[in-house]
Amino acid sequence: MTALPDFRSSPWAPLAALVTTSVLLTACGSSGDSSGSSSGRAKSGGTLTFAVGSDAGCVDPQQVGSNDTIYSVRQIVDSLTDQDPKTGKIVPWLAKSWDVSSDTTTFTFHLRSGVTFSDGSKLTAQVVKDNFDAVPKLGALGTLPKGYLSGVKSTTVVDPLTVKVTFKEPNAQFLQATSTHSLGIESSASAKKTPQQKCSDGVIGSGPFVLKQYVQNQSITLAKRGGYAWGSSLWNKKGEAYLDKLVFKVVPEAGVRAGGLQSGQVDAISSVGRANEAALKGGQVTLRRRANPGLVFGLGLNNSRPVLKDARVRQALLSAIDRQQIADTVFPTGTQAATSVLAHTTPDYTSLAPDLAFDVAKAKSLLDKAGWNTGSDGIRTKNGKKLNLTIVWFPNAATNQPALELIQQQLKAVGVTVTLEQRQVTQFAPTLQSGDYEAVWGNVTRADPDILRSSFSTKLANFYRLPASGLDAALSAQAATTDPAKRGQLAGQAQQLIVRNAYYAPVVELQTQLGVSKKVHDLNFDASSRIQLHDTWIG
Repeated sequence: MTALPDFRSSPWAPLAALVTTSVLLTACGSSGDSSGSSSGRAKSGGTLTFAVGSDAGCVDPQQVGSNDTIYSVRQIVDSLTDQDPKTGKIVPWLAKSWDVSSDTTTFTFHLRSGVTFSDGSKLTAQVVKDNFDAVPKLGALGTLPKGYLSGVKSTTVVDPLTVKVTFKEPNAQFLQATSTHSLGIESSASAKKTPQQKCSDGVIGSGPFVLKQYVQNQSITLAKRGGYAWGSSLWNKKGEAYLDKLVFKVVPEAGVRAGGLQSGQVDAISSVGRANEAALKGGQVTLRRRANPGLVFGLGLNNSRPVLKDARVRQALLSAIDRQQIADTVFPTGTQAATSVLAHTTPDYTSLAPDLAFDVAKAKSLLDKAGWNTGSDGIRTKNGKKLNLTIVWFPNAATNQPALELIQQQLKAVGVTVTLEQRQVTQFAPTLQSGDYEAVWGNVTRADPDILRSSFSTKLANFYRLPASGLDAALSAQAATTDPAKRGQLAGQAQQLIVRNAYYAPVVELQTQLGVSKKVHDLNFDASSRIQLHDTWIG
Protein backbone atom coordinates (compact mmCIF):
# COMPACT_ATOMS: atom_id res chain seq x y z
CA MET A 1 0.00 0.00 0.00
CA THR A 2 1.38 3.41 -0.97
CA ALA A 3 1.39 5.85 1.91
CA LEU A 4 0.17 9.39 1.29
CA PRO A 5 2.79 11.81 2.62
CA ASP A 6 2.17 14.82 4.81
CA PHE A 7 2.59 18.03 2.76
CA ARG A 8 2.04 20.56 5.53
CA SER A 9 5.25 22.36 4.75
CA SER A 10 5.04 21.97 0.98
CA PRO A 11 5.15 25.19 -1.06
CA TRP A 12 2.91 23.79 -3.81
CA ALA A 13 0.01 25.93 -4.90
CA PRO A 14 -1.79 26.21 -8.23
CA LEU A 15 -1.54 28.53 -11.14
CA ALA A 16 -4.15 31.29 -11.00
CA ALA A 17 -4.60 31.19 -14.71
CA LEU A 18 -7.68 29.24 -15.55
CA VAL A 19 -11.33 29.49 -15.64
CA THR A 20 -14.60 28.98 -16.68
CA THR A 21 -17.09 27.17 -18.77
CA SER A 22 -17.09 24.88 -21.76
CA VAL A 23 -19.66 24.05 -24.35
CA LEU A 24 -20.76 21.47 -26.90
CA LEU A 25 -18.62 18.76 -25.31
CA THR A 26 -19.24 15.20 -24.30
CA ALA A 27 -17.33 13.30 -21.67
CA CYS A 28 -15.38 10.23 -22.59
CA GLY A 29 -13.56 7.71 -20.50
CA SER A 30 -11.71 4.46 -20.65
CA SER A 31 -14.96 2.65 -20.16
CA GLY A 32 -18.51 3.14 -21.34
CA ASP A 33 -19.65 4.03 -17.84
CA SER A 34 -19.27 7.71 -17.08
CA SER A 35 -18.44 7.14 -13.42
CA GLY A 36 -21.91 8.42 -13.28
CA SER A 37 -24.16 5.68 -14.57
CA SER A 38 -24.84 2.68 -12.37
CA SER A 39 -27.25 -0.21 -12.23
CA GLY A 40 -27.42 0.20 -8.46
CA ARG A 41 -29.64 2.57 -6.54
CA ALA A 42 -28.10 5.86 -5.44
CA LYS A 43 -27.67 6.14 -1.69
CA SER A 44 -26.84 8.91 0.75
CA GLY A 45 -23.87 9.08 3.10
CA GLY A 46 -20.16 8.54 2.99
CA THR A 47 -17.00 10.55 2.39
CA LEU A 48 -15.37 11.21 -0.97
CA THR A 49 -11.59 11.64 -0.74
CA PHE A 50 -10.09 13.43 -3.74
CA ALA A 51 -6.33 13.88 -4.22
CA VAL A 52 -5.30 17.03 -6.09
CA GLY A 53 -1.86 18.22 -7.10
CA SER A 54 -1.79 21.71 -5.66
CA ASP A 55 -3.40 24.35 -3.46
CA ALA A 56 -4.15 27.93 -4.54
CA GLY A 57 -3.56 29.31 -1.06
CA CYS A 58 -7.10 30.72 -1.24
CA VAL A 59 -10.57 29.30 -0.62
CA ASP A 60 -12.68 32.10 -2.10
CA PRO A 61 -14.33 30.90 -5.35
CA GLN A 62 -14.29 34.43 -6.74
CA GLN A 63 -10.49 34.58 -6.44
CA VAL A 64 -9.48 31.06 -7.45
CA GLY A 65 -8.45 30.24 -10.99
CA SER A 66 -6.83 26.80 -10.73
CA ASN A 67 -8.70 23.56 -11.36
CA ASP A 68 -7.26 21.78 -8.34
CA THR A 69 -8.86 24.28 -5.97
CA ILE A 70 -11.93 25.05 -8.09
CA TYR A 71 -12.92 21.38 -7.70
CA SER A 72 -13.55 21.97 -3.99
CA VAL A 73 -14.60 25.60 -3.63
CA ARG A 74 -17.11 25.35 -6.49
CA GLN A 75 -19.25 23.16 -4.20
CA ILE A 76 -19.63 26.04 -1.70
CA VAL A 77 -21.36 28.58 -3.95
CA ASP A 78 -24.28 28.61 -6.36
CA SER A 79 -24.47 30.85 -9.44
CA LEU A 80 -27.28 32.88 -10.96
CA THR A 81 -27.29 30.58 -13.99
CA ASP A 82 -25.77 27.30 -15.13
CA GLN A 83 -24.50 26.11 -18.53
CA ASP A 84 -25.49 22.80 -20.06
CA PRO A 85 -22.26 20.91 -20.90
CA LYS A 86 -23.96 19.14 -23.81
CA THR A 87 -25.59 22.09 -25.56
CA GLY A 88 -23.96 25.20 -24.12
CA LYS A 89 -27.40 26.56 -23.24
CA ILE A 90 -27.68 28.88 -20.22
CA VAL A 91 -30.28 27.53 -17.77
CA PRO A 92 -31.80 28.58 -14.40
CA TRP A 93 -30.12 28.16 -11.04
CA LEU A 94 -30.46 30.88 -8.38
CA ALA A 95 -32.20 32.98 -11.00
CA LYS A 96 -35.42 31.32 -12.12
CA SER A 97 -35.57 33.58 -15.19
CA TRP A 98 -33.99 36.68 -16.72
CA ASP A 99 -34.58 39.39 -19.31
CA VAL A 100 -31.89 40.78 -21.60
CA SER A 101 -32.34 44.07 -23.42
CA SER A 102 -32.19 43.98 -27.22
CA ASP A 103 -28.82 45.75 -27.19
CA THR A 104 -27.40 43.46 -24.44
CA THR A 105 -26.63 46.36 -22.11
CA THR A 106 -29.16 45.43 -19.42
CA PHE A 107 -29.66 42.07 -17.69
CA THR A 108 -32.55 41.65 -15.24
CA PHE A 109 -32.54 38.53 -13.04
CA HIS A 110 -35.61 37.20 -11.20
CA LEU A 111 -34.35 35.27 -8.17
CA ARG A 112 -35.75 32.12 -6.59
CA SER A 113 -37.43 32.62 -3.25
CA GLY A 114 -36.52 30.64 -0.13
CA VAL A 115 -32.78 30.41 -0.85
CA THR A 116 -30.56 30.82 2.22
CA PHE A 117 -26.85 30.95 2.91
CA SER A 118 -25.21 28.64 5.41
CA ASP A 119 -25.25 31.43 8.02
CA GLY A 120 -29.05 31.58 7.73
CA SER A 121 -29.23 34.84 5.78
CA LYS A 122 -31.51 35.01 2.74
CA LEU A 123 -30.66 35.45 -0.91
CA THR A 124 -32.01 38.80 -2.09
CA ALA A 125 -31.34 41.25 -4.89
CA GLN A 126 -29.30 43.30 -2.41
CA VAL A 127 -26.98 40.35 -1.83
CA VAL A 128 -26.31 40.06 -5.56
CA LYS A 129 -25.65 43.80 -5.70
CA ASP A 130 -23.26 43.53 -2.75
CA ASN A 131 -21.36 40.77 -4.57
CA PHE A 132 -21.07 42.58 -7.88
CA ASP A 133 -20.20 45.91 -6.25
CA ALA A 134 -17.37 44.22 -4.33
CA VAL A 135 -15.76 42.50 -7.34
CA PRO A 136 -13.66 45.52 -8.46
CA LYS A 137 -11.98 45.50 -5.03
CA LEU A 138 -10.78 41.89 -5.26
CA GLY A 139 -7.23 42.76 -6.31
CA ALA A 140 -4.75 40.65 -8.28
CA LEU A 141 -6.55 37.33 -7.78
CA GLY A 142 -9.88 38.69 -9.00
CA THR A 143 -8.88 39.12 -12.63
CA LEU A 144 -11.63 36.88 -14.03
CA PRO A 145 -14.70 38.27 -12.23
CA LYS A 146 -13.41 41.80 -12.73
CA GLY A 147 -13.14 41.09 -16.46
CA TYR A 148 -16.70 39.75 -16.60
CA LEU A 149 -18.02 42.91 -14.93
CA SER A 150 -15.79 45.37 -16.77
CA GLY A 151 -17.82 48.27 -18.13
CA VAL A 152 -20.63 47.79 -15.62
CA LYS A 153 -22.57 51.01 -15.07
CA SER A 154 -24.73 49.94 -12.15
CA THR A 155 -26.28 47.03 -10.29
CA THR A 156 -29.76 48.02 -9.14
CA VAL A 157 -32.22 46.43 -6.69
CA VAL A 158 -35.58 46.51 -8.48
CA ASP A 159 -37.40 44.67 -5.69
CA PRO A 160 -36.31 42.11 -3.06
CA LEU A 161 -36.03 39.32 -5.63
CA THR A 162 -35.22 41.27 -8.81
CA VAL A 163 -31.80 42.70 -9.65
CA LYS A 164 -30.79 44.64 -12.77
CA VAL A 165 -27.21 44.86 -14.07
CA THR A 166 -26.55 47.64 -16.59
CA PHE A 167 -23.42 48.05 -18.70
CA LYS A 168 -22.12 51.18 -20.39
CA GLU A 169 -21.85 49.31 -23.70
CA PRO A 170 -23.34 46.11 -25.14
CA ASN A 171 -21.90 43.08 -23.35
CA ALA A 172 -22.91 39.83 -25.03
CA GLN A 173 -20.67 37.67 -22.83
CA PHE A 174 -22.24 38.54 -19.48
CA LEU A 175 -25.03 35.97 -19.32
CA GLN A 176 -22.53 33.13 -19.75
CA ALA A 177 -20.29 34.79 -17.16
CA THR A 178 -23.06 34.50 -14.54
CA SER A 179 -22.81 30.70 -14.82
CA THR A 180 -19.18 30.64 -13.72
CA HIS A 181 -17.71 29.97 -10.29
CA SER A 182 -15.96 33.33 -10.53
CA LEU A 183 -19.33 35.07 -10.15
CA GLY A 184 -20.64 32.53 -7.61
CA ILE A 185 -22.88 34.32 -5.11
CA GLU A 186 -21.62 34.74 -1.54
CA SER A 187 -23.43 36.11 1.49
CA SER A 188 -23.40 39.88 2.02
CA ALA A 189 -21.24 39.33 5.10
CA SER A 190 -18.62 37.56 2.99
CA ALA A 191 -18.82 40.15 0.22
CA LYS A 192 -17.94 42.84 2.76
CA LYS A 193 -14.76 41.09 3.93
CA THR A 194 -11.34 41.97 2.54
CA PRO A 195 -10.04 39.77 -0.29
CA GLN A 196 -7.33 38.49 2.05
CA GLN A 197 -9.88 37.50 4.71
CA LYS A 198 -11.97 35.64 2.14
CA CYS A 199 -8.91 33.79 0.85
CA SER A 200 -7.72 32.59 4.24
CA ASP A 201 -11.02 32.11 6.10
CA GLY A 202 -13.31 31.07 3.27
CA VAL A 203 -16.75 32.41 2.45
CA ILE A 204 -20.38 31.77 3.31
CA GLY A 205 -22.22 30.40 0.28
CA SER A 206 -25.62 28.95 -0.50
CA GLY A 207 -24.15 25.83 -2.10
CA PRO A 208 -24.73 22.14 -1.33
CA PHE A 209 -21.56 21.94 0.81
CA VAL A 210 -19.94 24.18 3.42
CA LEU A 211 -16.29 24.71 4.26
CA LYS A 212 -15.35 22.96 7.51
CA GLN A 213 -11.56 23.15 7.52
CA TYR A 214 -8.75 24.52 5.38
CA VAL A 215 -5.12 23.60 6.07
CA GLN A 216 -3.00 25.36 3.47
CA ASN A 217 -0.98 23.04 1.24
CA GLN A 218 -2.54 20.04 2.95
CA SER A 219 -6.32 19.73 2.68
CA ILE A 220 -9.75 21.29 2.20
CA THR A 221 -12.67 19.62 4.00
CA LEU A 222 -16.33 20.25 3.17
CA ALA A 223 -19.54 19.00 4.83
CA LYS A 224 -23.01 18.54 3.36
CA ARG A 225 -25.36 21.49 3.78
CA GLY A 226 -28.52 20.37 5.55
CA GLY A 227 -31.78 21.64 4.08
CA TYR A 228 -30.31 22.52 0.68
CA ALA A 229 -33.18 22.73 -1.83
CA TRP A 230 -32.29 25.06 -4.74
CA GLY A 231 -29.89 23.18 -6.98
CA SER A 232 -29.21 23.87 -10.64
CA SER A 233 -31.93 22.84 -13.07
CA LEU A 234 -29.33 20.55 -14.67
CA TRP A 235 -28.90 18.35 -11.58
CA ASN A 236 -30.67 15.01 -11.27
CA LYS A 237 -31.14 14.92 -7.51
CA LYS A 238 -33.47 17.37 -5.81
CA GLY A 239 -32.68 18.64 -2.33
CA GLU A 240 -29.54 17.83 -0.38
CA ALA A 241 -26.40 16.21 -1.80
CA TYR A 242 -25.82 12.47 -1.34
CA LEU A 243 -22.36 12.67 0.20
CA ASP A 244 -21.87 13.70 3.84
CA LYS A 245 -18.29 14.86 3.49
CA LEU A 246 -15.68 15.84 0.88
CA VAL A 247 -11.96 15.78 1.62
CA PHE A 248 -9.50 17.23 -0.91
CA LYS A 249 -5.92 16.19 -0.09
CA VAL A 250 -2.97 18.04 -1.63
CA VAL A 251 -0.59 15.42 -3.11
CA PRO A 252 1.84 17.06 -5.57
CA GLU A 253 3.42 13.87 -6.98
CA ALA A 254 1.32 12.35 -9.78
CA GLY A 255 2.65 8.85 -9.09
CA VAL A 256 1.72 9.05 -5.42
CA ARG A 257 -1.81 10.20 -6.34
CA ALA A 258 -2.14 7.27 -8.74
CA GLY A 259 -0.86 4.83 -6.13
CA GLY A 260 -3.33 6.17 -3.57
CA LEU A 261 -6.19 5.61 -6.02
CA GLN A 262 -5.06 2.08 -6.88
CA SER A 263 -4.74 1.14 -3.21
CA GLY A 264 -8.10 2.62 -2.28
CA GLN A 265 -6.71 5.33 -0.01
CA VAL A 266 -8.40 7.96 -2.17
CA ASP A 267 -11.52 7.78 -4.34
CA ALA A 268 -10.52 10.14 -7.15
CA ILE A 269 -7.45 12.02 -8.37
CA SER A 270 -6.81 15.04 -10.56
CA SER A 271 -4.39 15.52 -13.44
CA VAL A 272 -3.73 11.95 -14.54
CA GLY A 273 -0.74 12.11 -16.85
CA ARG A 274 0.31 9.88 -19.71
CA ALA A 275 2.88 8.08 -17.53
CA ASN A 276 0.19 6.81 -15.15
CA GLU A 277 -2.54 5.95 -17.67
CA ALA A 278 -1.51 2.35 -18.31
CA ALA A 279 -1.30 1.49 -14.61
CA LEU A 280 -4.75 2.93 -13.91
CA LYS A 281 -6.63 1.46 -16.87
CA GLY A 282 -8.80 -1.50 -16.06
CA GLY A 283 -9.28 -2.84 -12.58
CA GLN A 284 -11.33 -0.68 -10.26
CA VAL A 285 -10.48 2.70 -11.84
CA THR A 286 -12.12 4.67 -14.65
CA LEU A 287 -10.24 7.37 -16.52
CA ARG A 288 -12.43 10.37 -17.25
CA ARG A 289 -11.38 13.02 -19.74
CA ARG A 290 -12.91 16.12 -21.22
CA ALA A 291 -11.48 18.88 -23.40
CA ASN A 292 -11.36 22.43 -22.06
CA PRO A 293 -12.35 25.45 -24.15
CA GLY A 294 -10.65 28.83 -23.96
CA LEU A 295 -7.08 30.05 -24.40
CA VAL A 296 -4.84 27.07 -25.18
CA PHE A 297 -1.65 26.20 -23.34
CA GLY A 298 1.11 28.28 -24.84
CA LEU A 299 3.72 30.96 -24.44
CA GLY A 300 2.38 34.37 -23.53
CA LEU A 301 4.92 36.68 -25.16
CA ASN A 302 5.78 40.05 -23.65
CA ASN A 303 5.50 42.06 -26.86
CA SER A 304 7.17 45.09 -25.28
CA ARG A 305 10.53 43.37 -24.76
CA PRO A 306 13.18 44.45 -27.33
CA VAL A 307 13.73 41.05 -28.95
CA LEU A 308 10.03 40.24 -29.09
CA LYS A 309 8.99 43.58 -30.59
CA ASP A 310 10.08 42.15 -33.94
CA ALA A 311 7.14 40.21 -35.38
CA ARG A 312 9.53 38.07 -37.45
CA VAL A 313 11.16 36.72 -34.26
CA ARG A 314 7.76 35.95 -32.72
CA GLN A 315 6.60 34.27 -35.93
CA ALA A 316 9.78 32.21 -36.03
CA LEU A 317 9.02 30.88 -32.55
CA LEU A 318 5.58 29.73 -33.73
CA SER A 319 7.06 27.88 -36.73
CA ALA A 320 9.85 26.25 -34.69
CA ILE A 321 7.52 24.54 -32.21
CA ASP A 322 6.45 20.96 -33.04
CA ARG A 323 3.08 20.94 -31.28
CA GLN A 324 2.15 17.40 -32.24
CA GLN A 325 5.34 15.99 -30.75
CA ILE A 326 4.64 17.81 -27.48
CA ALA A 327 1.00 16.64 -27.37
CA ASP A 328 1.95 13.03 -28.11
CA THR A 329 4.96 12.88 -25.79
CA VAL A 330 3.98 14.82 -22.69
CA PHE A 331 0.23 15.19 -22.39
CA PRO A 332 -2.58 12.69 -21.70
CA THR A 333 -3.88 10.49 -24.49
CA GLY A 334 -6.23 12.40 -26.77
CA THR A 335 -4.65 15.82 -26.21
CA GLN A 336 -4.80 17.88 -29.40
CA ALA A 337 -2.12 20.17 -30.74
CA ALA A 338 -3.28 23.80 -30.88
CA THR A 339 -4.75 24.92 -34.19
CA SER A 340 -5.62 28.44 -33.01
CA VAL A 341 -5.20 30.60 -29.95
CA LEU A 342 -8.57 29.15 -28.87
CA ALA A 343 -9.27 25.46 -28.29
CA HIS A 344 -11.50 23.83 -30.89
CA THR A 345 -14.24 23.36 -28.28
CA THR A 346 -14.64 27.13 -27.78
CA PRO A 347 -17.66 28.80 -29.42
CA ASP A 348 -16.60 30.71 -32.55
CA TYR A 349 -13.26 28.90 -32.76
CA THR A 350 -11.53 29.34 -36.14
CA SER A 351 -8.99 26.81 -37.39
CA LEU A 352 -5.67 28.42 -38.26
CA ALA A 353 -3.73 25.18 -38.55
CA PRO A 354 -1.68 26.26 -41.61
CA ASP A 355 -0.41 29.31 -39.69
CA LEU A 356 0.74 27.02 -36.87
CA ALA A 357 2.44 24.38 -39.01
CA PHE A 358 5.80 23.07 -37.79
CA ASP A 359 8.31 24.46 -40.30
CA VAL A 360 11.98 24.66 -39.28
CA ALA A 361 13.06 26.14 -42.62
CA LYS A 362 10.52 28.96 -42.29
CA ALA A 363 11.64 29.68 -38.73
CA LYS A 364 15.30 29.92 -39.79
CA SER A 365 14.43 32.15 -42.75
CA LEU A 366 12.47 34.54 -40.55
CA LEU A 367 15.33 34.82 -38.08
CA ASP A 368 17.80 35.39 -40.94
CA LYS A 369 15.64 38.24 -42.24
CA ALA A 370 15.43 39.70 -38.73
CA GLY A 371 19.23 39.93 -38.67
CA TRP A 372 19.95 37.06 -36.27
CA ASN A 373 22.90 35.16 -37.69
CA THR A 374 23.95 31.64 -36.70
CA GLY A 375 27.21 31.45 -34.77
CA SER A 376 29.77 28.65 -34.66
CA ASP A 377 27.95 27.11 -31.68
CA GLY A 378 24.66 27.07 -33.57
CA ILE A 379 23.18 29.91 -31.51
CA ARG A 380 22.12 33.07 -33.28
CA THR A 381 23.56 36.48 -32.45
CA LYS A 382 22.83 40.08 -33.41
CA ASN A 383 24.99 43.07 -32.53
CA GLY A 384 27.08 40.83 -30.28
CA LYS A 385 24.11 39.58 -28.29
CA LYS A 386 22.92 35.97 -28.28
CA LEU A 387 19.28 35.14 -28.99
CA ASN A 388 17.96 33.95 -25.65
CA LEU A 389 14.37 33.61 -24.48
CA THR A 390 13.56 33.23 -20.78
CA ILE A 391 10.32 31.34 -20.15
CA VAL A 392 8.72 31.72 -16.73
CA TRP A 393 6.71 28.74 -15.52
CA PHE A 394 4.89 27.54 -12.42
CA PRO A 395 4.80 23.99 -10.95
CA ASN A 396 1.03 23.57 -10.86
CA ALA A 397 0.91 20.68 -13.35
CA ALA A 398 3.27 17.78 -13.98
CA THR A 399 3.20 18.43 -17.74
CA ASN A 400 4.61 21.96 -17.52
CA GLN A 401 8.32 21.24 -17.14
CA PRO A 402 8.60 18.37 -19.68
CA ALA A 403 6.58 20.36 -22.24
CA LEU A 404 8.89 23.34 -21.82
CA GLU A 405 11.99 21.16 -21.98
CA LEU A 406 10.81 19.89 -25.37
CA ILE A 407 10.19 23.46 -26.53
CA GLN A 408 13.68 24.29 -25.30
CA GLN A 409 15.12 21.56 -27.55
CA GLN A 410 12.98 22.55 -30.53
CA LEU A 411 13.95 26.23 -30.35
CA LYS A 412 17.62 25.38 -29.94
CA ALA A 413 17.39 23.61 -33.31
CA VAL A 414 16.74 26.99 -34.99
CA GLY A 415 19.38 28.85 -32.96
CA VAL A 416 17.40 30.14 -29.98
CA THR A 417 18.58 29.38 -26.45
CA VAL A 418 15.84 29.02 -23.86
CA THR A 419 16.24 29.59 -20.12
CA LEU A 420 13.50 28.08 -17.96
CA GLU A 421 12.71 30.06 -14.82
CA GLN A 422 10.47 28.43 -12.22
CA ARG A 423 8.51 30.70 -9.87
CA GLN A 424 6.08 29.99 -7.06
CA VAL A 425 2.59 29.35 -8.38
CA THR A 426 1.13 32.10 -6.22
CA GLN A 427 3.20 34.52 -8.34
CA PHE A 428 1.31 33.83 -11.58
CA ALA A 429 -1.12 36.76 -11.41
CA PRO A 430 1.48 39.22 -10.09
CA THR A 431 3.88 38.15 -12.86
CA LEU A 432 1.33 38.83 -15.60
CA GLN A 433 0.29 42.13 -14.08
CA SER A 434 3.84 43.39 -13.58
CA GLY A 435 5.09 42.38 -17.03
CA ASP A 436 8.22 40.99 -15.34
CA TYR A 437 8.81 38.25 -17.89
CA GLU A 438 9.75 37.62 -21.54
CA ALA A 439 7.51 34.61 -22.02
CA VAL A 440 5.15 32.89 -19.59
CA TRP A 441 3.58 29.42 -19.85
CA GLY A 442 -0.13 29.07 -19.08
CA ASN A 443 -3.72 28.87 -20.33
CA VAL A 444 -7.18 30.17 -19.45
CA THR A 445 -10.39 28.11 -19.58
CA ARG A 446 -13.65 29.69 -20.67
CA ALA A 447 -16.39 28.73 -23.13
CA ASP A 448 -16.76 32.14 -24.67
CA PRO A 449 -14.56 33.88 -27.24
CA ASP A 450 -14.56 36.96 -25.00
CA ILE A 451 -11.66 35.31 -23.20
CA LEU A 452 -9.59 36.87 -25.99
CA ARG A 453 -10.70 40.37 -25.01
CA SER A 454 -9.91 39.65 -21.35
CA SER A 455 -6.41 38.50 -22.27
CA PHE A 456 -5.37 40.65 -25.24
CA SER A 457 -7.28 43.94 -25.31
CA THR A 458 -5.03 46.93 -24.64
CA LYS A 459 -8.09 48.56 -23.04
CA LEU A 460 -8.15 45.94 -20.27
CA ALA A 461 -5.34 44.13 -18.45
CA ASN A 462 -3.19 43.73 -21.60
CA PHE A 463 -1.15 40.98 -19.96
CA TYR A 464 1.06 40.47 -23.02
CA ARG A 465 1.86 44.18 -23.49
CA LEU A 466 0.47 44.44 -27.02
CA PRO A 467 0.56 47.77 -28.86
CA ALA A 468 -2.80 49.35 -29.69
CA SER A 469 -3.99 48.01 -33.06
CA GLY A 470 -6.99 46.90 -35.07
CA LEU A 471 -7.23 43.89 -32.75
CA ASP A 472 -8.77 46.14 -30.09
CA ALA A 473 -11.62 47.10 -32.41
CA ALA A 474 -12.37 43.46 -33.28
CA LEU A 475 -12.34 42.40 -29.62
CA SER A 476 -14.61 45.27 -28.55
CA ALA A 477 -17.00 44.68 -31.44
CA GLN A 478 -17.44 40.95 -30.75
CA ALA A 479 -18.41 41.77 -27.16
CA ALA A 480 -20.93 44.36 -28.34
CA THR A 481 -22.76 42.72 -31.20
CA THR A 482 -26.12 41.01 -30.69
CA ASP A 483 -25.83 39.12 -34.01
CA PRO A 484 -24.35 35.62 -33.41
CA ALA A 485 -23.05 35.34 -36.98
CA LYS A 486 -21.38 38.73 -36.78
CA ARG A 487 -19.88 37.87 -33.42
CA GLY A 488 -18.43 34.66 -34.86
CA GLN A 489 -16.92 36.59 -37.75
CA LEU A 490 -15.32 39.14 -35.43
CA ALA A 491 -14.00 36.44 -33.08
CA GLY A 492 -12.45 34.70 -36.08
CA GLN A 493 -10.85 37.96 -37.18
CA ALA A 494 -9.39 38.43 -33.69
CA GLN A 495 -7.92 34.92 -33.70
CA GLN A 496 -6.29 35.57 -37.08
CA LEU A 497 -4.75 38.83 -35.87
CA ILE A 498 -3.37 37.20 -32.71
CA VAL A 499 -1.90 34.16 -34.49
CA ARG A 500 -0.61 35.88 -37.64
CA ASN A 501 1.04 38.64 -35.61
CA ALA A 502 2.34 35.98 -33.20
CA TYR A 503 1.26 37.92 -30.13
CA TYR A 504 0.95 34.52 -28.38
CA ALA A 505 2.51 31.15 -29.18
CA PRO A 506 -0.23 28.46 -29.01
CA VAL A 507 1.04 24.95 -28.24
CA VAL A 508 -1.56 22.40 -27.05
CA GLU A 509 -5.17 22.31 -25.92
CA LEU A 510 -5.83 21.53 -22.27
CA GLN A 511 -7.55 18.23 -21.60
CA THR A 512 -8.75 17.47 -18.10
CA GLN A 513 -8.21 13.81 -17.14
CA LEU A 514 -9.34 12.41 -13.80
CA GLY A 515 -8.94 8.96 -12.26
CA VAL A 516 -12.09 7.81 -10.46
CA SER A 517 -12.78 4.66 -8.42
CA LYS A 518 -15.58 2.54 -9.88
CA LYS A 519 -17.38 2.68 -6.54
CA VAL A 520 -17.92 6.41 -7.19
CA HIS A 521 -20.98 7.21 -9.30
CA ASP A 522 -22.23 10.37 -11.02
CA LEU A 523 -19.01 12.30 -10.61
CA ASN A 524 -19.84 14.52 -13.55
CA PHE A 525 -18.00 17.21 -15.45
CA ASP A 526 -19.72 20.56 -15.59
CA ALA A 527 -19.57 22.81 -18.65
CA SER A 528 -16.12 24.06 -17.64
CA SER A 529 -14.64 20.54 -17.54
CA ARG A 530 -14.52 20.80 -13.79
CA ILE A 531 -16.71 18.81 -11.43
CA GLN A 532 -20.08 19.13 -9.75
CA LEU A 533 -20.49 16.82 -6.73
CA HIS A 534 -24.10 17.36 -5.67
CA ASP A 535 -25.28 14.27 -7.58
CA THR A 536 -22.23 12.14 -6.71
CA TRP A 537 -22.61 9.06 -4.50
CA ILE A 538 -20.53 6.10 -3.31
CA GLY A 539 -21.72 2.53 -3.40
